[in-house]
Amino acid sequence: MSVPSATMAVWASAWLHGAAAADDVLDALTVWGELQEVVAADHETATRTGLPVDGERAAGPALWLAALRRSGADGAALVLPVPGDVRGLGGAGPAMPPALERGEAVVFAGAGLAAVPDDVADGVLRWTVFPLPGSPGADHTPIGEAEHGMTIAVREAAATLVSLDVARHRPNVRAEIAEFISARPRLAWPPAMPPRSLRVLERANEVEAILRAALGDDAGGAVSASAARARTEALKPLSDAVRGARRVAIAEAVRQLRHSPQDINGG
Repeated sequence: MSVPSATMAVWASAWLHGAAAADDVLDALTVWGELQEVVAADHETATRTGLPVDGERAAGPALWLAALRRSGADGAALVLPVPGDVRGLGGAGPAMPPALERGEAVVFAGAGLAAVPDDVADGVLRWTVFPLPGSPGADHTPIGEAEHGMTIAVREAAATLVSLDVARHRPNVRAEIAEFISARPRLAWPPAMPPRSLRVLERANEVEAILRAALGDDAGGAVSASAARARTEALKPLSDAVRGARRVAIAEAVRQLRHSPQDINGG
């Protein structure tokens, strides 16, 4: 579903380009944790950014925003790495293991920094800031292409879902999907957030809810191990399409926020 790094990428970018106030960024992040902490992964990054090093008392997001501006950040990118696809992290570096474990990161290529969130306590989300080993490189995909790709993947997966007969093993699967969607965090986005990005993100959330239901095993173990493996492999293209669509939707939002700034007092 939606992740903290998507919220950070959009709101930090909006703040950097005058389309949001600092307090708006902090308020948007609290949906993921009432307390937000930020630390640097190593002493060199701490010196560059002015953030405390991991192990010291953490800073708040306001200091992180100031550090981004001083470091030359001009926008952010959402990264959703999985084994075999770590695009956007600039190559093997210290951020890769925690980003892979978490399945997300936010990258500020202009500043040469990446931040990975971690739920360190109930209601506490800590962002660890890492140096990027190299430039993530350009990977522009038109949002229409990503949206179409997800639609095609859904269509192709439909036959697979029918053949696997998930509904027979999970008679309440529709209710599970509806409950999963309704339980997701209610996210706030900047006023300048493009409607198409919002639509693609919403569709990605819906499709991921279906994926989770399709890939889940019922308590009775009606699905054999071999059938579960076949199901996972068959639905992998759809999972990849959802990740790609979400990344592109955030990238499009950041692009439009960069080129259509609004003056916000206090930003």
